[in-house]
Amino acid sequence: MPEGPEIKRAADHIASAIVYQPLQEVWFAFPHLKKHEAQLGASQIQQVETRGKGLLMHFDCGLSIYSHNHQLYGKWMIRKAYNYPQTKRQLRLALHCDRKSALLYSASDIDVLDAAGIQVHPFLSRIGPDVLSSKTTVDQVQERLSCRRFRRRRLTTLLLDQHFLAGLGNYLRSEILFVARVHPSLRPMDCTSEQLEKLAEAALALPRQSYETGGITNDIAWAAKLKSQGFTRRVYRHWVFARAGQLCWVCATPIVKAAQGGRRYYYCPQCQEE
Repeated sequence: MPEGPEIKRAADHIASAIVYQPLQEVWFAFPHLKKHEAQLGASQIQQVETRGKGLLMHFDCGLSIYSHNHQLYGKWMIRKAYNYPQTKRQLRLALHCDRKSALLYSASDIDVLDAAGIQVHPFLSRIGPDVLSSKTTVDQVQERLSCRRFRRRRLTTLLLDQHFLAGLGNYLRSEILFVARVHPSLRPMDCTSEQLEKLAEAALALPRQSYETGGITNDIAWAAKLKSQGFTRRVYRHWVFARAGQLCWVCATPIVKAAQGGRRYYYCPQCQEE
């Protein structure tokens, strides 16, 4: 499932291809959205932004297309105009310009909203601070970790809750807990003030690093060294995620895989003592 960094990189890619470009056509697969095709097709996209795992395309007519790739297979593709890939995915949304087309496959959560609709949207109106926003601070995250609403919840659940922080997901959860040296079984109320500070710092630093590096959450210098030695990206990308049974990069203890609610997570039992 794409997480905040992947959605934001997709938004950047879409923006570079079609923002301020005259549209030839906007096409929706869903019948209830087809009434908007003509108006949007006669407009221009002014901005593509992300809010957590949601993506908004803002048009100069005052409407916005909202999409949320919470399904595993939702995927944006940028192609030459009207050049469709060979794929078994179902096309849900197409935006065609003179030179490029932006195509959204497989996602089912798509809507057209005006400014008021964005304000009351059931997802957008309730999400927490976006970890990739420059307006979100470490102090703000620390406050949320300590507040009554969140402090009693197990961190493995809390770090996936978009009402707590928007943009986090499965791989970032494991990586944040490892960098903060916090055991996955703990709640914020079980943590020391130092651990809470490290959690807040990691909750912002790792998603932002992942966005800048295309998904690398490991120490950047260490990842570069491993890459230069011929290791694959799968090996050097993360500290602990998807590394069950492999040795911790810090203490050489085998990484443990566990699951909660059907979602896997990984940790080092030595670096993250309970």
